[in-house]
Amino acid sequence: MAGLKTLIKPIVALAFAASLAGCSAQYRNHGYTPIEGDLEQVLVGVDTQETVASVIGRPTSAGILANSGWYYVESRWRQFAWKAPVEIEREVVAVSFDSDGVVSNIERFGLDDGQVIVLSRRITDSNIKGVSFLKQLFGNFGNFAADQFLGDN
Repeated sequence: MAGLKTLIKPIVALAFAASLAGCSAQYRNHGYTPIEGDLEQVLVGVDTQETVASVIGRPTSAGILANSGWYYVESRWRQFAWKAPVEIEREVVAVSFDSDGVVSNIERFGLDDGQVIVLSRRITDSNIKGVSFLKQLFGNFGNFAADQFLGDN
């Protein structure tokens, strides 16, 4: 009987520790964004796609219009017990290229309360685009009305 009591205590303690561990939040990181020190080595108006690839690597996403830009995306997710994972942080680094493949813009975006915010930006003085791909993409949300899609009857 004494052997059974000494065996039960460690099993109960182990079960209690496992139940506490199941209640703690789990964090996962996905993707990659270059650190600021590496981005400082990329010169706007000088570097090309090949030199950017050698300094900070190739991204997982690229622009859909003639390789207009490279996008590095990193996100952090939190999952608590049985609940669905929630994205708590997201950062996007966008490196834009001109028609010759030379870097024309470097921007870092974050996600703050569901809104895209610019964290840093480096643009050449002769940039005629004015608006980045991400600003164009996110800038049109909520700017549509139903009557814009209905034809004249």
